[in-house]
Amino acid sequence: MNIDTLFTPFSYKNLHLNNRLVMAPMTRAQSDNGVPTNEIADYYSRRAASDVGLILSEGTVINRPASKNIQNIPDFYGTEALRGWKNVIDAVHKYGGKMGPQIWHVGDTRSSETYPEIPMEKASTMTLEDIRDTIAQFAASAKSAKDLGFDCLEIHGAHGYLIDQFFWEMTNTRTDEYGGKTLKERSRFAVDVIKAMRAAVGEDFTIIIRLSQWKQQDYQSRLATTSSEMEDWLLPMKEAGVDIFHCSQRRFWEPEFEGSDLNFAGWAKKITGQPTITVGSVGLKSDFMSAFAGEGSEKTDLSELMRRFEREDFDLVAVGRALLTDHQWVQKIKEGRTEEISDFSAESLGVLY
Repeated sequence: MNIDTLFTPFSYKNLHLNNRLVMAPMTRAQSDNGVPTNEIADYYSRRAASDVGLILSEGTVINRPASKNIQNIPDFYGTEALRGWKNVIDAVHKYGGKMGPQIWHVGDTRSSETYPEIPMEKASTMTLEDIRDTIAQFAASAKSAKDLGFDCLEIHGAHGYLIDQFFWEMTNTRTDEYGGKTLKERSRFAVDVIKAMRAAVGEDFTIIIRLSQWKQQDYQSRLATTSSEMEDWLLPMKEAGVDIFHCSQRRFWEPEFEGSDLNFAGWAKKITGQPTITVGSVGLKSDFMSAFAGEGSEKTDLSELMRRFEREDFDLVAVGRALLTDHQWVQKIKEGRTEEISDFSAESLGVLY
């Protein structure tokens, strides 16, 4: 198996990467009261020093009262938190790495016990004033990302969080301009967020959006059941200013629609013509739930990934839990040292390796 093409450069607008491997966002919740620490900077810079092409941060939240569901999830606003993020990006750049923050709002996924004094924000119940301010805060965090010297940014529009709750008919029951019977209608909130963030960073700064069909509330959920519905979903976001689509699946090797073996990232690239990132259990034996059950990592077989990559189904490959456990995963794959790769374990989530 030849993996050399994974280690070719990638360029798009201002973003220039040494290889095609991306560190996927993974919640660590170890930023003290929302402020990234020196340990966080060291955690990310270790990946930069170990040849990760692009690092996407854990989800980091906008300035809305209900934007996070755990106290030590990092903020992406406020003097202290932004100073912490400046320390992070400077550390990553010191080792030649490239990085973007993932900008996030959790919606109503937190429990009322977490922040009992703050009402949960739901796609179905937010006022228009809430929506306008939320859009403005996404834009403010985007501007901060550029001002701090990050190389790109990612919008978290997946996995049942706020933006995704607007997409999903089960959680968006609005009857105004942010609701609707079709996926295209329910995408207006995301489109308005993207437009505001694009205006805040200018045309040359790379914007990524992470999307998924599945939700943490329903693993079997599907927003787009046909390629036509996917066009209605993705094309307005492209027109609004998305550069790269980060397509989250539980298992990257599964086809998205009958009659084709293209996965989500493959269809997104075919529909939009934009670069795409595939993600979903890369480097694990099966899917991430099985990994939590202790099945460990598949250390050598990337043949299906490479078959699709060589076919140009997608442009970049995001690695999550395999890279969380072993910060040298990219180097070891490149050098053929697969027997040295550390197995993923659920305990890894609590430690900043």
